[in-house]
Amino acid sequence: MEKIEHKMVAVNGINMHVAELGQGPTILFLHGFPELWYSWRYQIVYLAEHGYRAVAPDLRGYGDTTGAPLNDPSKFSIFHHVGDLVALIEAIAPNEDNVFVVGHDWGATIAWHLCLFRPDKVKALVNLSVHFPRRNPQMNTVERGKAFYGEDYYICRFQVPGDIEAEFAPIGAKSILKKILTYRHPGPLYFPKGKGLEAIPDAPIALSSWLSEEELDYYASKFEQTGFTGGVNYYRALPINWELTAPWKGAQVKVPTKFVVGEFDLVYHMPGVKEYIHNGEFKKDVPLLEEVVVLEGAAHFFNQERPDEINKHIYDFIQKF
Repeated sequence: MEKIEHKMVAVNGINMHVAELGQGPTILFLHGFPELWYSWRYQIVYLAEHGYRAVAPDLRGYGDTTGAPLNDPSKFSIFHHVGDLVALIEAIAPNEDNVFVVGHDWGATIAWHLCLFRPDKVKALVNLSVHFPRRNPQMNTVERGKAFYGEDYYICRFQVPGDIEAEFAPIGAKSILKKILTYRHPGPLYFPKGKGLEAIPDAPIALSSWLSEEELDYYASKFEQTGFTGGVNYYRALPINWELTAPWKGAQVKVPTKFVVGEFDLVYHMPGVKEYIHNGEFKKDVPLLEEVVVLEGAAHFFNQERPDEINKHIYDFIQKF
């Protein structure tokens, strides 16, 4: 871990913090919520040791990346995120025609759209947890969440600026991060108003042993500095994403792809998701989808919980190209 180098890169009007290690073809690692470049610490070291240059930024609004206007959720649209990455790829890999991309959670959503908008920039994709988000022309993601799960569903509770932040403030970043990062229930995540984190059961000690106090402290130190608004703004931009991506309805991702999801991942258990993944529709949207892996016994943050397996899944796929 001490070998990992850190630098700032000016991209798309923000200053992006990047962690990197290794020499060789570039792999761009994209984290999710509520995470950081640090979520990829195991993958960075492993892939660097196996002949690749592993690069993991703090995405817009996160960690040591600065310059995004937190008071304006519209500046966190999918187009801003993809724009950040196109500029980053051009800045860090000017001599490579395209790079490998690995995404998890929101990072996976951004990676799908990077491949949709700029397939020329991506050599091959390994996405974790979040399947291709086929656009529903009838209603946006927030409306669908409310229809399925009600007002207390986490995506719905994240919509009003300042609301969830005020509720999180007295609880503290460390307690919030521990609850979310060790969440293993395959059902939906709720934040009932006024109840804080009480609605989320504690993970059994044996199942959350992958997250040490030292690792949790690193996350907490960064979120204590930045707050949660940057990460929550990704959810607040969902309605505008839905409006602006209308021209891509029915468009396909034409990049060689591998998809891995945990057996107990809450996304995998959303209504209709298993059917979409396994009954042929996913392959229609991503025709170069080569492999789908369901990781037995794993939950949402399995790139940290089960790093050895994930490292091998990534390496086994990208070394074909």
